[in-house]
Amino acid sequence: MAQSAKPISSPVPVAWYPSLAVLMLAVGLVITASFFIYEATSSRKNRSLAKELVTGAMASVFLGFGSLFLLLASGVYV
Repeated sequence: MAQSAKPISSPVPVAWYPSLAVLMLAVGLVITASFFIYEATSSRKNRSLAKELVTGAMASVFLGFGSLFLLLASGVYV
């Protein structure tokens, strides 16, 4: 006999989607702005590849999850 299956539910409450979207998009945009400021103000000899990669990766993660929660908050379930 088959056991009754549990319904799939989100690990994050649905009421938190708009707040998480705004928060993560804001943090991602701030990190992106700091990346652009770093690129514009530092000379080519003083730039650090590791700092650029870490900053770019952090901005990408925050903007990606912020976009995901924005879609979820607007009713587009991906």
